[in-house]
Amino acid sequence: MSGKLNNPIWVMSSAYDKLSLDELINTSKRVGAQGIDLCVFRKDGTREDHTATHLDYEGFSADQGKQLIAKFNEAGLGLSLGAFENMIGGEPAERIKNQNHLLRLIRIAHLLGGDQNDVKVGTFVGYNHELGNQVDGFQKNLDEYKRVFEPIVKYAEDLGVTIVYENCPMEGWRSARYSSTYNNLPAVLAARKLMYALIPSKAHGEIYDPSHDIWQNTNPVDVMEQMDISRLKRIHVKTTRNLKTKARTEWGGMYPMQHVDQTLADAAGVTIPSHDWDRHHYEAMLPGFGGTDHMDWNDFVAVLHRRGFSGPFEMENEAKNSKDTGYISATNQGFESCIRFLSPLLWDLDPSRGYIHQPGSELQLSDVKDIPEVTIDRLS
Repeated sequence: MSGKLNNPIWVMSSAYDKLSLDELINTSKRVGAQGIDLCVFRKDGTREDHTATHLDYEGFSADQGKQLIAKFNEAGLGLSLGAFENMIGGEPAERIKNQNHLLRLIRIAHLLGGDQNDVKVGTFVGYNHELGNQVDGFQKNLDEYKRVFEPIVKYAEDLGVTIVYENCPMEGWRSARYSSTYNNLPAVLAARKLMYALIPSKAHGEIYDPSHDIWQNTNPVDVMEQMDISRLKRIHVKTTRNLKTKARTEWGGMYPMQHVDQTLADAAGVTIPSHDWDRHHYEAMLPGFGGTDHMDWNDFVAVLHRRGFSGPFEMENEAKNSKDTGYISATNQGFESCIRFLSPLLWDLDPSRGYIHQPGSELQLSDVKDIPEVTIDRLS
């Protein structure tokens, strides 16, 4: 049989925050993955939900880049980098640190061969609520995005590196006492189209996670039909089961649950958030592990293949029955099951071995010269 595009299936390393790099590589091979999206969060960052840092990024040199490429080639794995933070909002000092860290990762990706080796740099954009609460706040966030990211994208373009944005709204990133749960600019297709119009460079694109559109009552197949497919560099493999809860009926599927006085809520018999992420009545899942979800993966993969997407499918494990158990055995089992679920959709059938990914070319040893780190104040 033939005709599939042979997309590799990767592990996103956020699920393995307790493992060393060597342990991560061995585990990713054992579950059957063909690559790793290395999470490289700041060691001094403020995020509590994702803290994996699988690369010693401080003082990273061209020689270290060559050693890392050799290590991944020996394992037969591809790689990318990512750190997902608020780049245009939040506390100003942290914002600058996040921007500088993104620049650091772009430099490292360059030393790893950049686009030549399909080493991308994943990031959020974030949202500036001081601007967002004003009249025309969304436009002001787009303007702030352009101000901050135009020199960053130019820096990446000059180094042969592509930045990729994830579409997560980060709906629990602020206290439930705020009414809005829109905390990351590229959370909807319209925003991403506007962003590319503001900065036309091809040195930025996206990681698309269909699970975020499912709970927003948007069909990921329709999104893939309408987007500029040349911007799509990665798929996050994560899905959603929309919950049939009392709260979903009370608050609806469009708006988040709102925080009100507990005594008043009890008197009215109304559900309010139990924590900041408990606002949109859904459960994150890995496809094919522990039940059905609210997404048609056959249609989704079909439109991607019809439109020519050949990039990696990266498994982001945030499943309650897998990563969130705290047990690595369940985490591994979730990844293994997810690969089995996807393999008939992505790979050709070998009569003796089943659905098998055909190995691609090795990462090329980069012959780039070492370059110094740059900071946002000097870049702008």
